[in-house]
Amino acid sequence: MEQKQEKKHEERMVRILSTDIEGKMKIYAGLTKIKGISWGLSNAICNSLKFNKNMKIGSLSEAEISKIAGIIKNPTFPKYLFNRQQDFDSGENKHLIGSDLELRKDFDIKRLKKIRSYRGLRHTIGLPMRGQRTRSHFRRNRRKGTGIKKNVKTEVKKNIK
Repeated sequence: MEQKQEKKHEERMVRILSTDIEGKMKIYAGLTKIKGISWGLSNAICNSLKFNKNMKIGSLSEAEISKIAGIIKNPTFPKYLFNRQQDFDSGENKHLIGSDLELRKDFDIKRLKKIRSYRGLRHTIGLPMRGQRTRSHFRRNRRKGTGIKKNVKTEVKKNIK
């Protein structure tokens, strides 16, 4: 009887902060499916609520799910776990989740483009902005470019035949 009930819990989908998570996932991995929650923050949530990280997320009750949602909305963790430290607009430490995170990221990129900073220009052109090499990566078309010579012998043989 217990196995049937456990399978029933694993088959259900759990919805936390407008994100559907499969019930058969472990809590530790399942929380990372929410946009804005890293592995470190997921670990901190499990430890603060004293949940077993290996427990299936489908076996949580509605009260436990609301506890998780509440702690994600108002986190009381060290500031190094937040994804928005010293916010540009307000200067405070925040943690954004889901669509708020995507909107804020878009606004940041638009601001960088508007002030014509180096990172903003690289975003505009579509190139990497953190110093990666661009000679062999980030090519739009897959043709050979600078620094790669064609084999002259094969070109001559093709023209003869």
